[in-house]
Amino acid sequence: MRAYFFSEDGRRIPSVSEDEMREIDRIAVQDFQLGVLQMMENAGRNLASYVIDTFGDGAGLITILAGSGGNGGGGICCARHLHNRGFKVQLLLTRPPEILDGAAGAQYAILSSTGIVASGLEDSKRLISEATVVIDALIGYSLQGAPRGDTALLIDASNQCARSVVALDIPSGIDATTGESPGISIRADRTVTLALPKRGLDPSMYDLYLTDIGIPPEVYLLLGITIPPFFADHFLLKLIARDDI
Repeated sequence: MRAYFFSEDGRRIPSVSEDEMREIDRIAVQDFQLGVLQMMENAGRNLASYVIDTFGDGAGLITILAGSGGNGGGGICCARHLHNRGFKVQLLLTRPPEILDGAAGAQYAILSSTGIVASGLEDSKRLISEATVVIDALIGYSLQGAPRGDTALLIDASNQCARSVVALDIPSGIDATTGESPGISIRADRTVTLALPKRGLDPSMYDLYLTDIGIPPEVYLLLGITIPPFFADHFLLKLIARDDI
């Protein structure tokens, strides 16, 4: 059974499980030569655009919580795009920046060259409570059991202190396939999910948006998923309901 989400104008959009999204990412990179940094750049830029459109000049301080994987890299990229447009950003990382590697490490190297570096986690509650907006980019769809260590610390601090939370792809700590939480999870007000909605998302719990990251429809066809051009004239869609059929 596949769950479908619906846009405000009634378009039906198929959801994917964690395993399906992982395979979509693999095909996009290995078979279609779409770079991880390309998709991450699209995700980070579109998330920044959403935050700007939603909060505008009243955004004040924006605090980004970023993990060490692809979701974190998208959050770090978002921080750069916000900085480029004059917004004040602070970054909290679950790992010391000197050991970040892969795409997240590449994004941090670009950001830190502008003079923006990660703050110490001892300041996490203050930086979260002072922020008008907190961006959750800690885990994404690759949840492996209950969040632990500094990831759990930042989720708890956000749940205690954040005024407004925008999650990237899926609120951290929520299983992308089932929607269940094996431990602590982010309480999000808004979620900007990537490529296709994850089956475990729940638009009754938060405002849910879908954004394009540049994956061609032919990628999805290899998994038997037909994608109409629902991003024909924009890069963001609001999703209002889910139906399991």
